[in-house]
Amino acid sequence: MNEAFYQKLRMILDDRQIMIEEPLARHTTFLIGGPARFLVLPESAQEVAAAVKLCMTENMPYYIMGNGSNLLVSDKGYRGTVIKLGKSFGKVFIDEEKYTVRAEAGVLLSKLANEIAEHSLTGFEFAAGIPGTLGGAVTMNAGAYDGDMKQTILEAVLLDKDGNILRLNKEELKMGYRTTIIQENHYIVLEALFGFKPGIKEDILSKIKELNARRREKQPLEYPSAGSTFKRPEGYYAGKLIMDSGLRGYQVGNAQVSEKHCGFVINTGGATAGEVKTLISDVIEIVNNKFGVVLEPEVKLLGEF
Repeated sequence: MNEAFYQKLRMILDDRQIMIEEPLARHTTFLIGGPARFLVLPESAQEVAAAVKLCMTENMPYYIMGNGSNLLVSDKGYRGTVIKLGKSFGKVFIDEEKYTVRAEAGVLLSKLANEIAEHSLTGFEFAAGIPGTLGGAVTMNAGAYDGDMKQTILEAVLLDKDGNILRLNKEELKMGYRTTIIQENHYIVLEALFGFKPGIKEDILSKIKELNARRREKQPLEYPSAGSTFKRPEGYYAGKLIMDSGLRGYQVGNAQVSEKHCGFVINTGGATAGEVKTLISDVIEIVNNKFGVVLEPEVKLLGEF
């Protein structure tokens, strides 16, 4: 452990907000990953900024994570500081007169979608089943069922690499398919503001229920995964390319191409990061050889592979 860095962390965070050599498998939906040197749980934008500045000053590698739903962590872990924007950074503020919702980056999309529905606001139903936090969703313009963040976002509050807080509107965010200026410039999402239309609460909740039922029917939610593993290649569907390549159920160790939906790589129990990485590489190579299409992973890698 880096004792000097730890003592400096304690000057900006409480002991309960600092975890040492914490297994990241406990913090990812893949349930895979070795320990982080430090994992910290900030509760305000100021604490996030202070933690980032400390890491930069001390030349400590750092990574910002939310629910770990789009992340494959090395079996060796991460020899830096993980700054987790989780439940303690997940407040939601709803303005019923303006039909706007401001939420912090750590709120789970499922919780946010249901809270918005309870206030009879429509436009966020698509996000109810996405297994991540708002910060990650805004960063990559996450979407499902013909909806995405771009449709309702008004602005985002961000932290840049120098620790400055920025406020960018929808146009300035340059949101495209699974891409934003946030990714390009390595900004950190602190919070976002959305605008919605009034609706009928029962209808909104019914739509959420219907979309979640479709998701359970078609996706392997009974297994740990990082959601959809590959980006959709232009003009194709990743899952169909993988299936048509004869890879349904393809397995490396305990990592498997889901038999239920070939666009998902799942952990059937005790899979290692190395097995998942090898499987993803195999799928890319086989699909490219058969169809001449290079699949691009959506899953981010953290640590040494």
